[in-house]
Amino acid sequence: MRKIYSIALLAILWSCGNKTEEKETVTEEEIEEPIQEVKQYSGDERLASINLPENFHISVYAEVPNARSMVLSESGTLFIGNRQEDKVYAVKDTDNDGVADKKYIIAEGLKSPNGVALKNGDLYVAEISRILKFADIENNLETPPSYTVVYDEFPTDEHHGWKYIAFGPDGKLYVPVGAPCNFCNPEEDVYASITRMNADGTGFEIFAEGIRNTVGFTWHPENNNLYFTDNGRDLMGDNVPFCELNIATEKGQHFGFPFCHSGEIADPEFGTLRGCEEFKKPYRNLGPHVAPLGLKFYTGSMFPAEYKNQIFIAEHGSWNRSKKIGYRIQMVSNKAEDGKPTYETFIDGWLDEEEQEAWGRPVDVLIAKDGAMLISDDKAGLIYRVTYKG
Repeated sequence: MRKIYSIALLAILWSCGNKTEEKETVTEEEIEEPIQEVKQYSGDERLASINLPENFHISVYAEVPNARSMVLSESGTLFIGNRQEDKVYAVKDTDNDGVADKKYIIAEGLKSPNGVALKNGDLYVAEISRILKFADIENNLETPPSYTVVYDEFPTDEHHGWKYIAFGPDGKLYVPVGAPCNFCNPEEDVYASITRMNADGTGFEIFAEGIRNTVGFTWHPENNNLYFTDNGRDLMGDNVPFCELNIATEKGQHFGFPFCHSGEIADPEFGTLRGCEEFKKPYRNLGPHVAPLGLKFYTGSMFPAEYKNQIFIAEHGSWNRSKKIGYRIQMVSNKAEDGKPTYETFIDGWLDEEEQEAWGRPVDVLIAKDGAMLISDDKAGLIYRVTYKG
């Protein structure tokens, strides 16, 4: 049973997107998520609006402007990228009280340094067209080293150009390249794909294709299959197409974009070129326009047993839908029942449904060593910590 907290939300002078009654007049060039106002909130003053399952609790772990993708080191340093600013941050809870008390600026002057990853003590950062490496980062938090460029041949397109990155079980760095458009059929194969390379930038290859824009992926804790979210295209209506959760089981699989959406919906412009039966179908269709981003399997021991190895997805929320949807953490079952995995809300409350205003937008999730869940929020500029105490 979910415990519902209620409190009157303060109005926020911000809109997640432009509303228009004549959607057919909107051009593709206008379909790009607008730059949002980033406002910092100190303390826990808004957390009373958050709805959690019984015996779960949420608190502010850190304040980080435009907090986006996260990676946690073995010693507990949390590195955070951002999309709208030029910095990479690190925070640390040195007294183990559940609140970060140290904050560092690792780099600044970068271009949408959204993605962060760690390998052998080195921090990797993804800009729009480059992968950077900061060597031996944890021993140099106070005076971060200059970066070296690992790879600099990604497209420079800003449309879907920000990147989530992570090292896979094979030791390779996985880097997505979004479609440079709302919907199009790019000539260059690298667009709408997930690529991978060795840690030194060699061995570059396309791993999966037909992926409009993924800003989050992870690997199954037992079979190492790659699970990733994909954001559906716009201008097909409020409820079509669905965003997706997909599984890549081997190199070379195609997931449909731009020809087929949600595994079964032919694209109005490109659907006649190739049929939906040619492509790998989603593991689970998610809500329409919910903008799913980061995801993780729950591998900790703090939460009750029924949460073990379930998939948690941060839904950033719709920005151009007539009625907003998303702005929540969803749980998808790791095992399909009757051929379809369950899809249910784990945490919500960042969106005031009546006022249609959101004070926060979840971006990424990860599981800390103690089993707590960390959630980044780029609109509120916060990192949350979710714990369970029965």
